[in-house]
Amino acid sequence: MINTFVALDIETTGLNPAEDKIIEIGMAKISDGEIVDSYSTLVNPGIKISERITMITGITDDMVEGKPAITEIISDIVDFTKDMPILGHNVIFDYSKGYPMPQKAAVNSGFDFKKSGIDTLKLSRRLLPEVPHKTLEYLCGYFGIDAGNSHRAYDDALSAMKLYEKLHQIKPDDIGFDELIELNYSAKKDSPITAAQRKYLIALTEKHGLEPVEDIDALTKSRASKLIDNIISN
Repeated sequence: MINTFVALDIETTGLNPAEDKIIEIGMAKISDGEIVDSYSTLVNPGIKISERITMITGITDDMVEGKPAITEIISDIVDFTKDMPILGHNVIFDYSKGYPMPQKAAVNSGFDFKKSGIDTLKLSRRLLPEVPHKTLEYLCGYFGIDAGNSHRAYDDALSAMKLYEKLHQIKPDDIGFDELIELNYSAKKDSPITAAQRKYLIALTEKHGLEPVEDIDALTKSRASKLIDNIISN
């Protein structure tokens, strides 16, 4: 069993890495089964949080107002995790194949965030074939784990850590407890919005009487192009 890692979880505005943003991050540094350090913060995404996400997480626009943007804290995240592996539920999807938002934020700020990981979902699928559902929330109920506030980043990070311990008790000699998964997503740095795009986008929103739904100065070049195209096509 790997005894030193960072349990990490994020909450986001959705699952599209090109458009959605991080709204909360929670981390717990674990050494020999003990929490030796922790980090938790809400993050201002620069876009509105949908009612659906608020229903799931309880996080509202008012709660993230005045909170740091991901670019302001990405160095803290990199420093906190250092060269330690990341543990999470479905970490393969979250930090490699699906919506690797921390990697994107790190690359855009000039940091390297290549990581190895421990995936409690992958372990659960192998060790619990008889259990009908493998969500973190369901498995916490299955094992009687106190999940705290489900769908909040820090509590979910701790729940994944506790699930890892429960899974190890079932079959401590399973090879999965000694392997690390390489999270090999190759994030490319996004180009910022150009001066011409900024000017054109402001002119378009004013012409059509629209309220900007995102911080224009924080937009990437590709995102700005998409917003411009959407306004013109509508």
